[in-house]
Formats: sequence, C-alpha cells, structure tokens
Amino acid sequence: MSTYHAPLTDIRFALHDVLQVESLFSTLGFDDANRETVDAVLDECARMCEAVLAPLNRIGDEQGVRFDKATGAVTTPDGFKAAYDQFAEGGWTGMSAPTEFGGMNMPHAIGICLEEMIDAANLAWSNFPLLSHGAVNALRHHGEDWQKEVFLKPLIAGTWTGTMCLTEPQCGTDLGLLKTRAEPADDGSYSITGTKIFITAGEHDLTDNIVHLVLARLPDAPAGSKGISLFIVPKIQVARDGTVGERNAVRCGAVEHKMGIHGSATCVMNFDGAQGYLIGQPHKGLMAMFTMMNTARLGVGVQGLGLATRAYENALRYARERLQSRALSGAKLPSKPADPILVQPDVRRMLLTCKSLTEGGRLLAYHAGSLVDSAELAADDAARKEADDLLGFLTPIVKGCLTEWGNECTYHALQCFGGHGYIAEHGIEQLARDARITTLYEGTTGIQALDLMGRKTLQLQGAGLRVFLGMIERFCAEHANDAALAEFIEPLRAKAGEWQALTRSIAERAAADPEEIGAAAYDYLFFSGYVALAYWWARSVAVADASSRPETFKAGKRETARFYFTRILPRTLTHAAAIASGPASLLSITDEALDS
Repeated sequence: MSTYHAPLTDIRFALHDVLQVESLFSTLGFDDANRETVDAVLDECARMCEAVLAPLNRIGDEQGVRFDKATGAVTTPDGFKAAYDQFAEGGWTGMSAPTEFGGMNMPHAIGICLEEMIDAANLAWSNFPLLSHGAVNALRHHGEDWQKEVFLKPLIAGTWTGTMCLTEPQCGTDLGLLKTRAEPADDGSYSITGTKIFITAGEHDLTDNIVHLVLARLPDAPAGSKGISLFIVPKIQVARDGTVGERNAVRCGAVEHKMGIHGSATCVMNFDGAQGYLIGQPHKGLMAMFTMMNTARLGVGVQGLGLATRAYENALRYARERLQSRALSGAKLPSKPADPILVQPDVRRMLLTCKSLTEGGRLLAYHAGSLVDSAELAADDAARKEADDLLGFLTPIVKGCLTEWGNECTYHALQCFGGHGYIAEHGIEQLARDARITTLYEGTTGIQALDLMGRKTLQLQGAGLRVFLGMIERFCAEHANDAALAEFIEPLRAKAGEWQALTRSIAERAAADPEEIGAAAYDYLFFSGYVALAYWWARSVAVADASSRPETFKAGKRETARFYFTRILPRTLTHAAAIASGPASLLSITDEALDS
C-alpha cells in the first residue's frame, strides 16, 4: 500500500526561500499571510492529508462510486463523506475566498500548495471540491449581486459544491457544436434542456445541493461559439432570495467506468427543463466559463505534480529497502545478501528524473499561483497586466507539462517496483492509472499546446514569453560572474536565446503556412516547459547556496540541478528538431496510405 508524507521541507523552500512570498503577500495586502500563519496552515493541511485522506485512497479505488439507476443517486466510497465534512468544517473550502462571503482570504499561492498535498493524498476525493473554487471565481467576476449573495456563501462554506458542464456527446473541445437549449421563462429564469457528459462530481452524497454551471444556447443565439451563454442550474431549486425549493429537473443518467480515479463521480447529466439563471450577458458565456476553466487548468496541473511527488516518495523508499543483485563496481553492503536497488544507475536515473521534475515543477506551479494574486491585486495597471500576461502564458505549460510529467513519473515509479509495481498490493499501479486522466480532462495536452502556441504566443505577440525571458535575462546578469553557478547560467542563457529564436521562426513560417502552428505546438509546449524548469533549477541552487539550510540540502539541490541540466534539458534538442522539420511529414501521407 502506498503512503504519503507531505514534502513540507521543499514546499517551504519553494514558498519562503525561492519565491519569498511573505514580501509579496504584504505588498498585495494579505496582512494575515505571514510566515508563521502560512506554516501553521501547511502543517495542519499535511496532518489532514496524511491521517484522513491518504488512508481512503485505496478504499476509493477498490469501491468506486455507486450509482442507483432508479433514482439517479450517487454514493461515494466509505469514509469520503466524513472526510468531506471534516474538510468543510475546518474552513478549507473557503481558504482563498473573500471574507465578505465567508472565506479566509488567503493568497491563491497558498491554495496551490494545499491542493498539491490534497491531490497527492487522494486524487479521487479531491475532485469533489475541485470545481467549487472555479465556480466561485466565475460568480465573483461575472455574477449579479443577488447571485453572489445566494450562491457564493454556501459554495465557500462547502455546504454546496460546484460543477462545470461543458461537454456533450457530440461536442468536446469544439464548443461551437453545443446543443443544450435555454428557454426564457416569465419569472426571469430559464428552462435548460440538454445532456452533458464527463461531469466531475455531477452527483454525489457529500452535500445537499450541487451548483451546476451550464453552457447553453438561447433561442436567438448566433451559430458557433459566439452564441453560447452560461447559466446557474442548482440540483435543488433556489429562489432569488436564497429560499431552497423543490428538486430541479436535473438528474444523473449514468456514471462513467474509468481506468482510474474510481472514487470520483464522472457523470452523464440530463437537464430536462431545469430552472436556471443567466450569468453575465447573453451569448457571452465563454468569457465567464474561461474564468472557471483557467482556474481548473492550474488545479489539474497541480494534480499531476501531487501524484508525481507521491510516486517518487514510494519508489525511493522501495529502492532503499529492496535488496537485489550487487553494484557493478562491487558490493556496497557486504554484510547483506545483496545491495539495495538504489545503487543501480538506471534506478537512480528514474528517481532523479522524478525528483528533478517534481521539485522544479513545484516552483513552476507555485509561481503561477502567485501570479493569480498579482494579476488581481498588484498596485498598478502595468504590474497587473504583466502578471496576467505571464499567467496566461504559463497556464497551458503548467497544465500540459505537469500532467505529462506526472504520467512519466508514476511510470518510472512503477518500473522501480518491477513486478511488485504491477500488482495492487503496493498501490503504485493506482497512481499510474489515476495520473493518466490528468492529461485529458480540462483540455488534452494537444489543446494546451495549441493554446500556448496559437493564442498565448502568436496571437498575443509573445507578451507572456517576453516577461519570462526578462526574468531569465535578469537572473543570468545578476549571476554572470558567479563561478559556482557558471555550469547553470551559460546553458540557461543559451536556451533562452534558442527559445526566442524558435518562437520567431515559427511565427515567420506560420505567416506563409498556418499548418506550421499545429505541427509545432506540441514540441513548443515541452521546449517551453523544460527551459522554464531550467530557470527554476538554476535559481534554486543560487538560493540554496545563500541560505542557512543544511549542507545536505544544498548538495541535494545542486546535484539534482546538475542531473536536470545534463540529462533532462537536452530533451529540448529533440523538440527543436521536430519543430524545424515542419508539417510535411505529418500531412504528406494520404488517409488511404495510413491503412497500408
């Protein structure tokens, strides 16, 4: 059975030492988010994750959710509801929410840290409160005053949960194909009719009410994505004064049988004339929904980070305990019948891959979380715009790369366990199955790549990229004469130059052939992710060297950074070569030839 111990030492290093969030929080007006308070929150969350959520992880996988076809009810695995009640009573559901609606107004950057620990402890369970945060953001920014008053308080208190209802049987990423209808009613509400699929936490027994945020078309809606509106559709009807009424005409029609996250309810939801309320302006629903989606995309990226961290922890423990064969250079433990597999170079390769991607990825994710706060609360328009530009650029990188790296790291952990990883006893195969879906929901890796390449880079003329390249340039200039960092500074500066040149090259070729965008997008996403992590690893070494942390910690950072720069960063060469090859090798083969 896999275990989980929150990596608080590295979490604190990322927050306090590298990102120096206490100073940032003070600047942004989070007066209560001092180091003492933040550390206390982290400690308490770690205890809850280790003692309450982690023990339920295997139970959720074995039992799964139970669906009653006769009533449409969904029952969560044993222990899930008690854990959720404890979670809500502890105020965790409103940690980053505004105090005016009952939240604690902690920075989003701290919320990201808590999400990592919760996801690592029990990913399936974490999906039930996941989208409530996005629903809160959508209502805060786009809802009417009465909608905020009525729906935000129970969502933030955790007595209700939220969902995001986009996908339909014929309509996935291409929302222009959406068919769900919204008919105006005499009382100012709307009658919502249609079927949505793949709805996370669409039905469950954790709360009395569920607030569905549903995309639908009004009768006069223009065709395509420009004709989509967003509606609040609660499971139990709610009047404008907050009075709770009868059961709404929305019901779970089925739950999906999945390869992983069995304890998470992934539902088919049928809306049969359900009462709903318009959020924002007619036909402007995508703007409001993207507020929710971007929050969810960062959250799913953190899910990949959490699973990778747990997989690494368990693989490292097993590699230290498992005695098998001898080191090629001679016995390391002569008194034992064999050496631990940790002495084998290939096992160390897999473990160091996990360590370098998780610790570097942690900084990438936490930095993005801090940008959410800065984009909203920085002192002036220029600072807010710069933070928003960089956040938009990093969001598909966080989502796409961290989930794919989570998939890679759980695979490496499985390999470290050998045949023992393939069986359920050690719990590693569950992590591998659970990690796989993170690359799919909230937009596949290919969708993230197209968003990064097409919109965030070419359409917005590289606004966010320029900010990140500026960060790298300033860091390299600051440490230009630091001999102890030379092995990292020069390669980082060179990669930043390649990143800029590669972007310019794609833009120039795309002007003549738009297929260049789709052909380059996937490789550009990972080129960007690997260079971003190179920056964070170089900065980690610089910060660790200057800190008072133990020498073993400093050495661990330096040696892991050295592994990353020599073994992982060269992956960019393959991605650059693939981009340079253009779309010809992808598009020249005919459909008929694919069968031969």
